[in-house]
Amino acid sequence: MTTTHFCTPRDLLRYAVTRFNGAKLFFGHGSAEAFDEAAYLILHTLKLPLDKLEPFLDARLLPEEILQVMAVIERRVNERVPAAYITNEAWLGSYNFYVDERVLVPRSFIAELIPNLFSPWVADPDGVENVLELCTGSGCLAIMLADAFQNAVVDAVDISKDALAVAERNIRDYKLEGRVNPIESDLYQHVPFKKYDLIVTNPPYVNSDSMGKLPPEYLREPQIALAGGEDGMDLVRKIVDGAAERLTPEGVLIVEIGNEREYAEAAFGHLGLTWLTTSQGDDAVFLLTAEQLAQ
Repeated sequence: MTTTHFCTPRDLLRYAVTRFNGAKLFFGHGSAEAFDEAAYLILHTLKLPLDKLEPFLDARLLPEEILQVMAVIERRVNERVPAAYITNEAWLGSYNFYVDERVLVPRSFIAELIPNLFSPWVADPDGVENVLELCTGSGCLAIMLADAFQNAVVDAVDISKDALAVAERNIRDYKLEGRVNPIESDLYQHVPFKKYDLIVTNPPYVNSDSMGKLPPEYLREPQIALAGGEDGMDLVRKIVDGAAERLTPEGVLIVEIGNEREYAEAAFGHLGLTWLTTSQGDDAVFLLTAEQLAQ
């Protein structure tokens, strides 16, 4: 394909949408459809404002700019790599995080709940002093939690040294050193023993049957951060089992389990799970109080 066919972002956008739809790409890492992803990749590559496509649609591009955009389009199609790994950035709400292949592309329904401070389940947000975030990956939720709970120190835990290196970069970018502490640990194993007002986790929870059906884009991500065993609950069981002794008497545990509500209810339904409402519905995030966990 010769680049002489392309002169403007409009030309490239049309081509990218056709290529993305023709290749049946999967859009589950920030964009909803081919048009959104194509626009994002083109604007990012050209270093244009991500929220201002229209003024630049018919701008004449330099030959080297066309080549740069074409290389990105072809990489997205041929390698099925998530857009976030191409641009090294991902967004959660208004937060922008550095990402690469060492971590999952940030996406969490818990992120929707943080701005409201988990009301009404956290009665006194100003009184929250210690937060534990398990399976932190890029550190995105830990950073959002520290930003929301202004008086809290957040311990951000992951088993992966590589993931924590990414988290440390994001912590520095948000100038939260000392308030967000990255800890290399297999869940609670190396976490300093203290009581937490809040334990939050978006752990690996994909069941083995679903793992075998993941789109190629998901296979580009660290599989250790996705696979949750036969029913998806292997790590969730350990998290729930260890939470009671780590929580303050009024503390709460918040766990994201994606599409695995059926398995979560089978494993923990006897505890009386509270399902929190997100854009996914009432199926993706559950809450347990310290009192329930002490049963």
